[in-house]
Order: sequence, then C-alpha cells, then structure tokens
Amino acid sequence: MTKVGNRIPLVDAPLKVAGTATYAGDIARSGMLAGKIVRSPEAHARILSIDVWEAASEPGVAAILTGDRYPVPFGVLPITHDETMLAVRKVRYRGEGVVAIAATSIEAAERAARKVRVEYERLPEYDDPEVSAGPVTEKIHERAVGNTNLQKEVQQSFGPVDEAFRDAAHIVTVRGRFAGVTHAALEPHAVVADFASDGRLTVWSSTQVPHYLHLALSEVLGIPEHRVRVVKPTVGGGFGGKGDPFPHELVAAALSIEAQRPVRIVLGREEVFYLNHGRHPTRNTVRIAADAEGQLRGLDVDALIDGGAASSFGTVTTYYNGVLSVGPYHIPAFRYRGRRAYTNKPPSGAMRAHGSVNTRYSIEVGMDMLAEELHVDPTELRLRNFLPPDTTTLNGFRITSNSVARCLGAARARSEWTSKFRALPLGEGIGVACGFFISGSNSPIHFTPKFPQSTVHLKIDVDGGVTVHSGAADIGQGSDTVLAQIVADVLGVGIDRVRVAAVDTDTAPVDLGSYSSRVTFMMGNAARRAAEAMLAQLRNAAAQITGQPAEKFVAAEDRLSLPDHPEVAVAYLDAVHAAMEHTGALQSSGSYESPRIGGDFKGARAGTSPSYSFAAYVAQVKVDTDLGRIRVKNVWAAFDCGRPINPLLVEGQIEGSIHMGLGQLLGEEMHYRGTRLMNPSLLEYRTISPEDMPEVECLLVGDADPEGPFGAKEAGEGPLPPVLPAVANAVYDAIGIRFLDLPLTPDKVWRAIEARRKEGGLVKPPRPEDHDR
Repeated sequence: MTKVGNRIPLVDAPLKVAGTATYAGDIARSGMLAGKIVRSPEAHARILSIDVWEAASEPGVAAILTGDRYPVPFGVLPITHDETMLAVRKVRYRGEGVVAIAATSIEAAERAARKVRVEYERLPEYDDPEVSAGPVTEKIHERAVGNTNLQKEVQQSFGPVDEAFRDAAHIVTVRGRFAGVTHAALEPHAVVADFASDGRLTVWSSTQVPHYLHLALSEVLGIPEHRVRVVKPTVGGGFGGKGDPFPHELVAAALSIEAQRPVRIVLGREEVFYLNHGRHPTRNTVRIAADAEGQLRGLDVDALIDGGAASSFGTVTTYYNGVLSVGPYHIPAFRYRGRRAYTNKPPSGAMRAHGSVNTRYSIEVGMDMLAEELHVDPTELRLRNFLPPDTTTLNGFRITSNSVARCLGAARARSEWTSKFRALPLGEGIGVACGFFISGSNSPIHFTPKFPQSTVHLKIDVDGGVTVHSGAADIGQGSDTVLAQIVADVLGVGIDRVRVAAVDTDTAPVDLGSYSSRVTFMMGNAARRAAEAMLAQLRNAAAQITGQPAEKFVAAEDRLSLPDHPEVAVAYLDAVHAAMEHTGALQSSGSYESPRIGGDFKGARAGTSPSYSFAAYVAQVKVDTDLGRIRVKNVWAAFDCGRPINPLLVEGQIEGSIHMGLGQLLGEEMHYRGTRLMNPSLLEYRTISPEDMPEVECLLVGDADPEGPFGAKEAGEGPLPPVLPAVANAVYDAIGIRFLDLPLTPDKVWRAIEARRKEGGLVKPPRPEDHDR
C-alpha cells in the first residue's frame, strides 16, 4: 500500500487554501432572490393573527410564506417529526421562524420583515427540564409523554444491579451538571434553492445529511423524490450541527416554488445560535460499585436531559447517555434511567461524540474517586477493569479489536505519569481518563438493516481518470481524501487520477450522511469493494493481453504485473482500453451493510456498532490559585482507531476534538436567563483561543480491526470525551478540589479555592501510598 496508512494532505486543501472552494453562500443563480425569516420574540405563545399585507407591498418583495402554507412536520428521525418549516398555530422558542420573505435584495427583505405584524397570546414558559418532567399546565408538543413535557424516557437494567450495590465494598456517587454548548462552526448555515420551470427542485445546502434533507424536502413540499436534487458544496464545519434537515432549507425551497425564482438564505450568526441543535444541557447522577479489590460490580446512571423545543436526534440522545457507558470497562451489572424533556429553548441535537460526553465525564471522575477510596493509582484501577477484545458487553455490544490497555500504557509512559502523579507542586497536576465510541450505528434510521448504509460507484473512461461517486458528506473531516486513497491504492494508480464526485443526489448513490462516526468504516468498506470490483475488470483485461491468469496480477504504479515475473506487465491505460472494448466506460459498485448486532429488548440497537474506538488520555495542568484560571499545558492522547488510513487526518481529528472538549470544559456555555438566550454571538459565546490550546502528542495505538477498511475504525468523535475528565482529574491533583458543574470558568474555580482556604487551607490530595503510613 502506498496511499493507505500514509500522511497524505487533503485532496481539497488547494481549493480551500486558495480561497476558491465553493460554499453554499457563494452560489449564485440568475434572477436569485434573498430570503429572510421573521422570528418569534416569544418563547411559548399561541399565534392569534399574522398580518403580512404591508410587508407584501414593500418594493422588491416576490413571495411571503406563513406556516399554514406547508404545515407538514418533519425531523431527522421518522418517529419524531415535530418541527415545521415555519411555526403553525404556536411558537415554542424565541427565534422560531414565523414568516418567510423572498425579495430582490436582503435589504428589501429586511424592510418587509419589519412590517410584518404578529399577535401572540403568551403561554407558560418551561426552562427547567425537572419542571417539564412533571405535570404541566401546557404541553409544548402534544406528542409529549402523558401530562408532561417529556419527549422520551428510557429505562434499562442488565444484571443483578441491586445486589451489586448491596454487596459492594465501595460505592462512589457523582452528580454532574453540564451547560448546553453549540457547535460554533466557522461557516454559518446557508442554502440556495431553485425550483426550475420543468418542475424539478435543486437545493444546494451546507449539510451533513444530504439524503435526509432530500427526504424532508419531498415529504414537506409534496414533490416526488425523483424530482428533488440535493447538492452538498464545500462545508465549513459541521460537528453534528448540520446533521438534521432544517427549517431554513425547506423555507428556501418553498419560497423558490412560490416566487418561481431561485432563493438564497444565509443565516446570521445570531440565527445560527437560535437554530442550535447543540449538546444538551444535562444533569446526571452516576453511581459506581466495586469490591474490595477494585473490580467494578455495578454502574447506575440517571440522566435528565434538556432537549429544547424539538426532538431532533433526541431519542438517540436519550439512549446514548446510558448505553455508551458500558465501555471501556467490564461492567457486570448496569442500570440506566434517561429522560429528555422539551423546554422552551432552541432545540438541542447531535454534537460531536453525541450523547457520550457528559456521562463519560461523570464516570471518569467517579473512577478517580473510587481509586482514591481504594488507595490505588487511578491508572492501575482502570487497567484492572478494561474490557478485553473479542467480547460482548452485557447489553449486547460486540467488541472486536480493543487496544485500550495499550493506549493507557502509551499515555502513561509518554507523560511520565509515575513520577508526576501526586508529586507536582501545589497548583500543578496530572490526570487520566479513558473512553470509547462507535464506528457508526449499525441501524439505519430510515431503512431496514438489509439496506446498505453506504454505496460507492466507480467510473473509468477512455482518459483513465477514476470518478468516485459517493453520497458521503465531507464536512472537513477528509472523507473525500480517504475515498481517494482507498480507490487509488486498490487500483494501483496515482491519487491525482482519482476524482471524488460527492455529493449530488442525481448521480451519487445513497449514503446516510456524516454522523455517528460512520463514514470511514462504512463508506471506506464500500469504496474498497467498488475498487476491488473495478480491479477485477482490469485484471481480466491484463489476462487477455498476456495470456496469464487474471488473479495473479498485482496493481501498482500505474500498471498491472506479475510479482514473480515483473517483466510481464500491462500499463494501466492499456488495461483500461482493453477492458472497454465492446462495453464502453467501465463501471463498478460496492456497498456496506452492517451485520445485525444486539439483543431483542426495547432499544437493543442503540449504540450497537460494527466496531468501537478506544482512548486513554493524560492531561497536565497548572491552576492559577489567585485568579482561578486553568491552564492545560499538555495532553498525551493515545487513541485506538485500528489501522489509520491517513495518520495526518487522524491527528487533526484528535487535536480538533481536544479543542472542542476543552471549550466545553473551560468556558463555553449557552447562557440562559429563563428561556432567553443571553449570548447568541461569538463575541459573548467564548470558544477557546489558539493560545489556550495545550501541546498535544497524538499516540496512534491499535491493531487493525478485522472488519474495518484496511483495518480502520472511527477517529472523528471518540477522541473528544476523555479530554474533559482527564483535565478535571488533573485539576483535582493540582488543588484537591473536585468540580462537577461545567464549565470550569475562572470565577467558579476561584470561589471554590477561596472556600477551601477558609475551611482550612488549599492542599494537594495525598498519594495512594501515603494512606498506609
């Protein structure tokens, strides 16, 4: 292999660096109109009347829509369609769209928007998920559970949980509280829609899920799927935030239908915050039971999740907050209760490492608390309890390759853990945490398990160029590059011969999108199979030319040759031309269908995956005890993604995950006063700056996965969860204070330090061996 396993720059890097890549907001069509959405100032209210007469009279206005024109509900999950293009009869959060306007300029649309008159009747507002979980006087959605505003409730139990806690020698309890955070992608949401005179609708959108958007457009607008085309241009970051079909995408299409002209909508940054679909505000209680030797005996998780005003991926979120707790440790008994409540806030949805981050934080902090009770090194406690490879968890997760113990060993060695733990000066500390994540959900959202999750088509014509048709959405993570590497290596050609044509639903086969870290594993397998099918055609052509057995030919360096007789060789182009005789252009197809995994209980498929990544991180910090500021100095990130197809891209994903995780830990917060979002801008919503990033050493540790493409597993989301608890555990090592309420802003840390000083002084926690003295 000359491409797979090597550090190859992204194939779209030259376009991005030169500034010539085309994003949705760059697309222009002849006669294009500007779209504007009038948004609700109320968090929960009945719509009594909407007057658009004056707005419609504004010069330049071509179309105006209200919710009753297209009232069909939609959502990414077929079982929870509870969003509408525009509000129908009532609004459920501040910022929800009520009226849409298309005009000849954005200025004209904004002038018309100011003339829209909407009369509201205010309803009770729900900002606390605990209140929403009980009896309510007004349901946010009629589909909520009983007389509550609960969107979803999950209860699962495996093994003798009560006995495990009854007989435990040690029990630790962690009560975590986590603010909501959003994706803060560099590119805001943008869409262009063109309903052509032939009755076909084309939509260009910054999306992670072209196929699901395609379905939503058809369902809501009543247009047959074969008359809808979705094109994904370059995307400037997604992280889950572009993983749903969204109202503005449908609004642009509907306005184009009404006006019979193309329409472009680019959301302002404040609108992006109201769209949200970010990480859920969460309260969780995690209890861990262990015997006297430190073997885990039971895990009990309770999570209350603030879902905001719509379901989005919420049903999956509710399951993931629990089921993604069953690794990387062997847990003989597990119980989970999860509740996701509607509130009158912008909807929460999927965000990088969806559903696992907050629970993982509480578990990994709990593991350190347990280690302290047992008077053992926290790395030693983890080593005692890791899942082995080739095993099945008690809730049916099939674990194939697993190098988490090697990850921990590598992180310990590189960080010099043994000489630093509990030995650094006051204010300095080191901490550890582990994690695991899925390589794609093995359960397709809309189709039966027999439907392929990914399909790739290849085409080679007389010029020898290889066109890869895929529905996989490259959102910056580099999936186009991975496709090109796999295909080029199998066919034995230079990567410059490979052109990735993704995503255009008119030409690309169905791929379910970029979420749940599914792309490398599932699309990669499909691409490899398509390339191998194409290689078989070229081998047959080489056999016809030489008279040698087709299966003996090896493809490399633009030719097919016999390894034992290198003088017997056929140039790549000669093989292509010979294979094309009497058939024309060469074509092949490959697909990936996940094996059926999991039990037969309710929710058994949630979290099941063909493979899992594993991680062990060590972080070193310095805490300014006068100002409360946490400085993360180093992170040693050991990650098991099997055999990395492109180590350069994997390292980029690890570093990006660490940046995002540190943002949630150290300062990012969707700050609400009641139901009102107080910081809907990048000036007030503080992502961490480059100077806040630590030195990161990426340690790629792992064996090739037996089912992954060339042994690869996911590396897009699994690198995020361990960094938060690793830093938090390092802070405890530095100043002896546990923090369970995120984010750890300097004022919060300073107040805790001052309280500890008043109680008797700030001291580092004792070393494990000091307990025996």
